Amino acid sequence: MKDAGQPPPAAIVAAEPVKLDFSREMSYGDYLHLDDLLGAQHLRSGAHDEMLFIVQHQVTELWMKLLLHELQAAIGAVAGDQLQRAFKMLARVSKIMEQMVHAWDVLATMTPPEYSTIRPSLASSSGFQSWQYRQIEFMLGNKNAAMLKPHEHRPDLLAQVQAAHDAPSLYDEALRLLARRGLPVPASHVERDWSAPYVASEGVERAWLVVYRDPEAHWDLYQLGEELTDLEDMFRLWRFRHVTTVERVIGFKRGTGGTGGVSYLRKMLDVVLFPEIWKLRTDL
Repeated sequence: MKDAGQPPPAAIVAAEPVKLDFSREMSYGDYLHLDDLLGAQHLRSGAHDEMLFIVQHQVTELWMKLLLHELQAAIGAVAGDQLQRAFKMLARVSKIMEQMVHAWDVLATMTPPEYSTIRPSLASSSGFQSWQYRQIEFMLGNKNAAMLKPHEHRPDLLAQVQAAHDAPSLYDEALRLLARRGLPVPASHVERDWSAPYVASEGVERAWLVVYRDPEAHWDLYQLGEELTDLEDMFRLWRFRHVTTVERVIGFKRGTGGTGGVSYLRKMLDVVLFPEIWKLRTDL
């Protein structure tokens, strides 16, 4: 029953100084380029469920664009000894990853028969080829030069991915910061070929143990270690939900990009980005 004292919706709007004429002003849609954004879903199969597949992946790519924006700034902040700024950005990166984890919940509503109707339309395209995801992996330290190959047909994109591959990762900059603070980080992990895969070091763990055994004396470095832990924790959840969603939708079929699908994704679950941060928990 309507409250007798409540004005109708039209009266509420009329009472506000709301701008309604945008013939000469920038509107919400203009600012966000919604014509371009909402016009970028081109269904190839004609199947109802293809819209879900496209939108879910496009939304994830938008989140990854923001993630890269924040992650690049966080790496710069760590390199510049601006840890309070880095903590804000890294916390945001973890929250973005949380949104990416939940995106799999929506895609998981697609059943195997529904996916089968759109799969031929994907041809060889695959999330494996996402240049933004590859930059994220490289910036988090999972370097693999073979992953540059899928982008060679686009020199502009290859340059971006190559730059992330060749630059110090977030973890590299964290270790260099520890060294600048006088902690015993091995020289081999302070200056090296940044394009090479990271190799875990007992010396690096000993440096982190100094921090974790006396948090009060190294509080900002201790917080940095926990921000890195939060980030990898959420990244692992994203990978796990990816695996389970793929298995739920296609079982153990090969991926459209040529990987083994679930078998490949399960192997990636074992990749540890910040190994000493995790190992020290056993050794404390």
